[in-house]
Amino acid sequence: MPSVKPLRIVVMGTGPFAGPMLRALVASQHGVVAVVTRPDHAPPGRKPPPNPVRDAAAAAGLLIVDPEKTSAPEAIAVLRGLAADLFVVCDYGQILSRDVLAIPPLGGINLHGSLLPRHRGAAPVQWAILEGDAITGVSVIRMTPSLDAGHVITARETPIGQRETTPELEARLADIGAPAVLDAIDRLQAAVAAGHSPFEVGIPQDDAKATRAPRLAKADGLIDWSRTAMRIERMRRALEPWPRAATFFVRADGVRQRLVVAEADVALPEEFLVPTLAPAPGTVVAAEQSPDPGRIVVACGDGTLLSITQLVPEGKRPMKAGEFLRGSPLRVGAMLG
Repeated sequence: MPSVKPLRIVVMGTGPFAGPMLRALVASQHGVVAVVTRPDHAPPGRKPPPNPVRDAAAAAGLLIVDPEKTSAPEAIAVLRGLAADLFVVCDYGQILSRDVLAIPPLGGINLHGSLLPRHRGAAPVQWAILEGDAITGVSVIRMTPSLDAGHVITARETPIGQRETTPELEARLADIGAPAVLDAIDRLQAAVAAGHSPFEVGIPQDDAKATRAPRLAKADGLIDWSRTAMRIERMRRALEPWPRAATFFVRADGVRQRLVVAEADVALPEEFLVPTLAPAPGTVVAAEQSPDPGRIVVACGDGTLLSITQLVPEGKRPMKAGEFLRGSPLRVGAMLG
């Protein structure tokens, strides 16, 4: 293969998923000329939310650019002035316009946390767990104005662990994604060296197989006990660390208390003396203070049961189920939800 020169790269990212990719690019033969990230905003008297990419860029001594909108004329002028060959985007938080993507000669590529076209959108890791996917992975795609719809330049697969949470899976995918980005850049450079267009590199996605992974809202964490226990257990893992899977319990004084389900598993119905007529979803069928950690078993849809072993009462620290039961009137027959 003909020799290729190092590229001038602008990295665009904000969240932790982009961290390993940024570090890999800084350590590569290519030059990261700037990092574009979201601006810091916070209400008066409060700190802005964490920005791992800004922190990593500052630690590496990189130029940081944080426009409100990349499509604004002044932002486009700054981006043009960086004279980048390629934009590399991951977990940024803004959709790039056609004008922005036209700035670098090689366009832009994006590291996405799913095997596209499955789970296009802002929350692919969460939705892969929610939907019970056995396999997920990362895709490095050619960026287009359409959301996550460009050609797949390269992809990597990995199984989802049976107990894996979103933070755990996301960290693994980020580590898998870093070398995938370097591989995608090699493929682009090889295409150009061979006289081909970099915009034709990769495999077109099958839009008929596309699924959506929209951004989650706090209301998405409210447990619907008519769902199966397996679905609710996946919800618990998928919605860590936010918005978390939660339900409500009406205390003896009539106050509704929010309970976050922190640890849970599917329970076997034969372990309990459940009436032949299945209890209504949300009914507590067992409340065991011991042995440690204790458990609260709740009826779910289709006659399934969920065993809760750790929870977080509203305004309190996380606690084991047995500890919670010793200070709570929650008993068999109570209703959650």
